[in-house]
Amino acid sequence: MKEVFDVQLFRENSETAVGILEKHLSDQSVRGLELVDPAVLSRAARALMTTEHERVADFDGAKLAGILDLYVRTGIAVHSPGSMGRQFSGVVPLAGVVEFVSSVVNQPSSFYEAAQLPNVAEQIMAEELNRFIGWPAGRFEMLTTSGGSLANLTALLAARNKAFPDFWAEGGPGAAGDGRPAIAVGEDVHYSVSRAAGVLGIGEAQIVRLPLNEERQICPVRAETALAAAERRGLRVFCVVASAGSTSVGAFDPLDELADLAHRRGAWLHVDGAHGASLLVSDRLRAKLRGIAKADSLTWDAHKMMFVPAPCTLLFYREREHSLGAFRQQASYVFDEEPDPYTALDSGDRTFECTKRPMIMALWTLWSVYGRALFADKIEQLCRATALAYEVLLEQPDFEVLHRPEANILCFRHRPAGLSDPGPADERELHRLQVAIRNRVKQNGTFFISKVDIDGTAALRVVLMNHETTTEHFRMLLHEIRHAAQDIRTTARGNR
Repeated sequence: MKEVFDVQLFRENSETAVGILEKHLSDQSVRGLELVDPAVLSRAARALMTTEHERVADFDGAKLAGILDLYVRTGIAVHSPGSMGRQFSGVVPLAGVVEFVSSVVNQPSSFYEAAQLPNVAEQIMAEELNRFIGWPAGRFEMLTTSGGSLANLTALLAARNKAFPDFWAEGGPGAAGDGRPAIAVGEDVHYSVSRAAGVLGIGEAQIVRLPLNEERQICPVRAETALAAAERRGLRVFCVVASAGSTSVGAFDPLDELADLAHRRGAWLHVDGAHGASLLVSDRLRAKLRGIAKADSLTWDAHKMMFVPAPCTLLFYREREHSLGAFRQQASYVFDEEPDPYTALDSGDRTFECTKRPMIMALWTLWSVYGRALFADKIEQLCRATALAYEVLLEQPDFEVLHRPEANILCFRHRPAGLSDPGPADERELHRLQVAIRNRVKQNGTFFISKVDIDGTAALRVVLMNHETTTEHFRMLLHEIRHAAQDIRTTARGNR
């Protein structure tokens, strides 16, 4: 068994991995997602497994190379200009190096004694990023957690416990006069918020849907009317959830007005900025989040627009004591009875994770080595590229653009001749066509795009996450969409 831990073997294995990754990163060809039949992939994976079960098998370098090659080849090509489908980012390569070190040294970061530098780095990054949020120094708190869904759930838990202090221990809303706990959200809110309502015992029936304007942002005036109607129905909205870069179209809700509205009604404002909070680091784009300093909590995914490996989510609270309200438990085996300067940095009592990866290290290292400009420059370039793609779409008579992009997400539909007149039958056919186009483009393997339903009808959706993606690549995508639509409609006519 000792040879498994041999340092020289470690070096050789690392060199194998670096060689495969270097080739992967050097490939700038336009490619999307090559889907492999799961049964075929399973057979390929099983063929790489040892058949030795009685003793530790001899190391086989070719087997390792095969495993790593299969792993790299069967994933989304996030570093390719053709990958436009999701909010997954090709990482800054140095961030991958840091993650490699983190995996080997294995320092769970929920407690300072287990991961000293990650906990200090977390505090440093909190201070660095708060310069763009604007909360008073010494009063706010930032924690890392594994993904935006978990961050949203944790923030809603803190908000619920603040509004209903007995809920944690006794369940239910407490006194009869408190009203039924409710959350108010925009129509385009991320599904994790609806899921959180179920997890928290609030129930989807107590989710108040706030109307959107033409830009698919929450409309504050109509939202006030909706909140008043909810109160008359016996609901107590304890939290309003706003989006800063909605998943569907990348819309930024008016945070300034919504914060005032929420606080007038005694509610907490949580901002789901998983995608768009990163715009704060850009002087040119920061105004999209005007009013963020009035929010009570903020979710910020660094693994999206800060280009580090997933997961790396930052959960901010405007008031530090609010971070202590999410969980109310004692566990003698992890929580110290007598706090000291070391345990003051522990986060295990404020996050779901008892064991947590030191996810801050990749972000802090990039920030330390390259500074803010690395992130600001790339984000601004992605937003410029998306704005140019929007202009290209406006020139295409057979495409319908659905919104002016606020960041790097753009949704549109292909409307070939014969589908230009709106009507129920045409809308159904238009919906089916967009879904079929997306699937055909994905199967072709040159581009990877996604789809989203907008007002009940499917739309094609691109997310520009790669600074190598140009307007020419986008024009190539439109050509492929047209070709796919022509094939789909020709086949459909032939089957009638």
